[in-house]
Amino acid sequence: MRLKKFIVSGLVAVVGALAFASVSFGASHHPTGEWERFNECPLNRTSIEWCVDSVSSNGAFTIGKKTVPLVNPVTLQGGYEETAEGGVAFYGAENGNTLSKTAQPVPGGLLGVTAPTWWPQSIQNWFNNLINEGFTGVSATVELAGPTSGLTAIDLNPNALLEQKGTALGLPVKIHLQNAILGSSCYLGSSSKPVNLQFTTGTSGSLSGSAGVLTPNEAFTLLTFNGGKFVDGTYSAPGTNGCGGIFSLFVNPLVESILGVPAGSGKNSAFLEGALSIGEAAQVRASE
Repeated sequence: MRLKKFIVSGLVAVVGALAFASVSFGASHHPTGEWERFNECPLNRTSIEWCVDSVSSNGAFTIGKKTVPLVNPVTLQGGYEETAEGGVAFYGAENGNTLSKTAQPVPGGLLGVTAPTWWPQSIQNWFNNLINEGFTGVSATVELAGPTSGLTAIDLNPNALLEQKGTALGLPVKIHLQNAILGSSCYLGSSSKPVNLQFTTGTSGSLSGSAGVLTPNEAFTLLTFNGGKFVDGTYSAPGTNGCGGIFSLFVNPLVESILGVPAGSGKNSAFLEGALSIGEAAQVRASE
């Protein structure tokens, strides 16, 4: 009898431990149908009200003297809930990949070498690709500064998005610059001094945005904005840090002179275009 009680007690303890682990480390979710896009919504947080999935397929960042077009799509995912004060608290993706670390080639690399515009387009593409594959070729990756899961510093305001006024999406980021010369720790901005992007669907500086075309599902529990444009024409760009590893004392000033940073408001701009989907969390859970 004692042995039986011991085994039962042990099983209870194991089951309890597994249950605790699933809560602590995050259980996998597998929404289906039209809700599948929200597979990384932080549904383990029971108070989450809406899930977010945004894919920017076009855009550009101009920082000082350099413009980096968005060649590879960037994804933002997570979820949000209303706060007691009437605001919005944004929680990052369950897998921590809240803002995808998608590298973008910097045209001309650090040396700014590009093919003359009077060349045939096919030869321009051939030449520029060779430059980007060499030592002067540089990739730039926009990374979220601060926590990537749990409560983040992302500021999402659906009302501002719809009204095309004020900050619709605030992103504190740092920009990771990489090539064989710069090493793996070269950043523009940092977690303590990020680049604070304040995207609006209205007007920012000389840029004009758009909320896009809203397409809801029949129950109005899934809202999709296609063709939207988020813009920020007023942010400031800080200097670089960590470029060149042990030679950063020499390389950082060189990189800053090439990029034209630090650069104050009015000298930088950014825009993102794509599709934004917002789904009711209860429906996402129910689809599993």
